[in-house]
Amino acid sequence: MQPRAAITSAGGGLVITSSSELEEALRGGAVSGAGEAVNAQTAMRVAAVYACVRIIAGAVATLPLQIKRRVNDGVREDASDLAISLVLNRKPNIWQKPAQFKRMMQAHVLLRGQAFALISRDASGSVVALIPLHPDRVTVKQLDTLELEYRYTRKDGRLLTFTQPEVLHLIGLTLDGINGVSPITYARETIGLALAMERHGGAVFRNGANVSTALKHPGKLSQEAHASLREGMSEFRNGGAREGETIILEEGMSLERMALTAEDAQWIEGRKFSRSDIAMFFGVPPHMIGDTEKATSWGSGIEQQSQGFVTYTLEDHLTMWEETINLDCLDPTRNPGVYAKFNRNALVKGDLKSRWEAYVKAMQWGVFSPNKVLELEDENPRPGGDVYYDPPNMAGGSQGNSLNEPA
Repeated sequence: MQPRAAITSAGGGLVITSSSELEEALRGGAVSGAGEAVNAQTAMRVAAVYACVRIIAGAVATLPLQIKRRVNDGVREDASDLAISLVLNRKPNIWQKPAQFKRMMQAHVLLRGQAFALISRDASGSVVALIPLHPDRVTVKQLDTLELEYRYTRKDGRLLTFTQPEVLHLIGLTLDGINGVSPITYARETIGLALAMERHGGAVFRNGANVSTALKHPGKLSQEAHASLREGMSEFRNGGAREGETIILEEGMSLERMALTAEDAQWIEGRKFSRSDIAMFFGVPPHMIGDTEKATSWGSGIEQQSQGFVTYTLEDHLTMWEETINLDCLDPTRNPGVYAKFNRNALVKGDLKSRWEAYVKAMQWGVFSPNKVLELEDENPRPGGDVYYDPPNMAGGSQGNSLNEPA
């Protein structure tokens, strides 16, 4: 089946179907308690939000996504000859590259809770293209048969309906099992506060209200002298780079440097708290978005936080991709034993040493055989690799070989 001719672009847009949606659109998004409109577009203006989305989406986009075939319990083989492998790793559609497609779809999940792509199949039923659909223009409905129905609104207003087998549907955290929960919805107050702080800071610096120095005069300046001094100071500030130059003061005037006010200090601390809260919503360690104040060091503390990001945050997204591709794009009847799997070794290269040290100890104590290690690494077994070595310093033990002896 070729993609429907109506689907030619994944551009953005907003479908308005109710008065409340119209009001929200006119306001620019849901308004937070800080008075800022917060939606996917405005949230990305916050540095912490942009960094979290960039880091997670980039990790998913650059990780190799492999299509493999399970021959038996211990043997796997590459299934890159299948059309779905070419779509995911070579050409998802006629205008996007694989990393670009995965990065965009993951960003949709992070900002809107879900992502959609129309599945295009050839006459044999093989997937030949994945055409992204903007989530703002897709609504999901569960039918009485419990199957899902997708309604997509084109830019010209035409409504198209797709069945569940026609759509690749990535869902993050969900409360109803049908629609994903957008982190922006629940982080609206935190993000709105960050936007308000940014707006306040810009206004302060634009208007010069944050005074760092003061001129002190022993007497009282006349109106003409005050205007002349103000004009001279404005000319000095606006005349280009003045770092290191000296200003000439007359009539006994002195220059005093102003200390940071309590309001300024509170504003700076508030920005730090907002940044940490946003990182918590996305599950990104603060040090990965530039907040290293609370990290123990650049040593073991940072490494443990990074490993926690892989284990508790990124693994969730990778599993979402794998399960969705397996269910929506792979036919177990036509291709039994075929599955999608990210090669996580490409991401945690720095942990290869620790992982292989653990494997060696497992083999040394007879817990794993070499083929068990190969299985855990998603590699094929080797002849004679099913032997379990005797633990060291153990009396007897004639069934296995020493780790240092050939099998």
